[in-house]
Amino acid sequence: MENRRITDLDTLKAMAHPLRLKLLRALYQTRAATASQLAEHVDEAVSLVSYHLRKLAAHGLIEEAEPQSSDGRERWWQSVVRGYSIRDEDFRDAPERAAAYTVFTRSAFHDHVEQYERYLDEQWAWPPEWGAAAFSAQSLPSLTAGELAELSQELLEVIEKWQRRGEAAVGAGDTEGRENVHLHLFGFPARRP
Repeated sequence: MENRRITDLDTLKAMAHPLRLKLLRALYQTRAATASQLAEHVDEAVSLVSYHLRKLAAHGLIEEAEPQSSDGRERWWQSVVRGYSIRDEDFRDAPERAAAYTVFTRSAFHDHVEQYERYLDEQWAWPPEWGAAAFSAQSLPSLTAGELAELSQELLEVIEKWQRRGEAAVGAGDTEGRENVHLHLFGFPARRP
């Protein structure tokens, strides 16, 4: 699996749909699933989920997976991306591209907030070691655009290191106590308090 930088408008538009974002995340977390399993996970009709899975596949974000059961009628899907990045510099060249970028980033942000709110609602159900390990942080350093770009690269490299470490552990069968962990990073300039 790869981390993919999204630069084309059609793929960005395909990803901007809130249900597709949920399906992408669910497929990454489950590794492989059928439309029926995903429909139950996102509480939508199987036919609707199947439609959106085909749209994601058409843009190379997911693909058919090896069947995980003996039921040949089931179509299994898997993610082909481990993560993705979308940068405003790739969508500044035309108003339609800039508007699509804004729609996507707002949709993704709302999805991130929904995930964090779900965690906050359920945090007391997690074992104490997860409560102690989970974090939320905010900082307001004074940086130049170049320094922010450097900081972004450093943070992404650290995350990549931990992602590779977790994947290697899972690949070696070390799954005890492992959970999917959401990390959402935002870095942007602000002039108003």
